[in-house]
Amino acid sequence: MILTPPHLVLASASPRRRELLAQLGHVFTVIPADVVEHEAADADPREMVRHNAALKADWVAARHADATVIGADTTVFVGQTVLNKPRDAADARAMLRMLSGTTHTVFTGLAVRRLKDGLKLDQGVASEVTFKAFDDATIELYLSRVHTLDKAGGYAIQEHSELIVASFTGSLTNIVGLPVEEMKQLLTQAGLGR
Repeated sequence: MILTPPHLVLASASPRRRELLAQLGHVFTVIPADVVEHEAADADPREMVRHNAALKADWVAARHADATVIGADTTVFVGQTVLNKPRDAADARAMLRMLSGTTHTVFTGLAVRRLKDGLKLDQGVASEVTFKAFDDATIELYLSRVHTLDKAGGYAIQEHSELIVASFTGSLTNIVGLPVEEMKQLLTQAGLGR
């Protein structure tokens, strides 16, 4: 693949990250990283997302040394448990039951890499989400309206949140999967400010 200027690459197949990055007005290419992410349920969520974001950015940057590459990873943390993407609908139901009536943290790790000049920027972002207490009927209604298998914690705050979300603090775009303000700051540091 030949990249044209400005050589900005998103190392993620996430359509939500693509949409959020597009809000910043940059022209970019999407090249998903072919890596195995660390996703242990007992991992430190801050370290896990930073590790996975760097893993993705490093993998793509190694193949496109002139490009500025963005890696990102998001997870949900409640109690002492990391909730990544559900394996199936039953797993999504179990996650939503666990989150019902609680406040959890959404962590995103960001990594920006550019091999040609050794650029290496990393940042972690956290937001808090409080869920309403809800029953299995609400879970079934929510799952009938929202595809959740590709979303950490088994939910999408941007889709039918009125059914499950009471409130949140911090960056909404972080909860969706790419904290836009922090991403803008990192791109400015990388010389790609707008």
